[in-house]
Amino acid sequence: MAAVLDSYVDALASAPLADQTWRTYASKVRQYLAWLAAADTDGDALNTADGRDWAVRDYRTHLQVVLKRKPATVNGALAAVDDLYIRRRLGPASAARVELPGTAPRALSTRAQIRYLRAAEGSPSPRDQALALVAFYAGARIGEIVALDVDDVALSARKGALRILGKGERVREVPVHPKLRAVLAGWLNERPNWPGARDSAALFLNQRGQRLGVKGAHDVITGIAARADHLVIVAELLGHARLETTRGYTRPSAEDRTRALDRLLVDR
Repeated sequence: MAAVLDSYVDALASAPLADQTWRTYASKVRQYLAWLAAADTDGDALNTADGRDWAVRDYRTHLQVVLKRKPATVNGALAAVDDLYIRRRLGPASAARVELPGTAPRALSTRAQIRYLRAAEGSPSPRDQALALVAFYAGARIGEIVALDVDDVALSARKGALRILGKGERVREVPVHPKLRAVLAGWLNERPNWPGARDSAALFLNQRGQRLGVKGAHDVITGIAARADHLVIVAELLGHARLETTRGYTRPSAEDRTRALDRLLVDR
């Protein structure tokens, strides 16, 4: 466990993260590994997907039942543990976050939104800009983002939509914010110049011309969030949908969703 922690801390130290971000993640992962060392879990918790899932679910129960941690604290711990597994190339655990009963969905403050958007738009890479803004404006999970294909993007001069495959194989169509539409168009113009673009259906490619993986997307978004110097952005964007604006409607129509998106931040 000590070797695993040392390797993880080294990876954090070399990542484009704010000091407070990596210190928080390192502390939470240290606590997880200490629990894991004493826990009686099934399978290889550090090297197999099944073992990972069983261990993280047990750890979630331990935090809730034994330590009686608040839901937000439990979710923060799970986000850090997911980061550990992403860096170990296993991907995030299949362990649901704890719901926050009786609270409204949390959105970022206006200041935090502006800082993130400026950091994203300041990226020299059209791919990274598009990746970061799909997370922001479309409210997509990181796994949903990397699963997008070029054919899942429909853009016109005035409108746009993303076809997103979510949990349980559920498909949803998300209207595209004007800012995101422009950035996606820029990336689609740039994409044919990337290696392997002709042979891949993936919207987002890595430098080898293959579909961008969860870890690669994680590093891009974490780096942008770190430049914005806001830890909350990392947890919100990587773990689950950030935007809750369109969810305020009971049964929103397509026009309702489009109008809601158009009211989001544009002038900064």
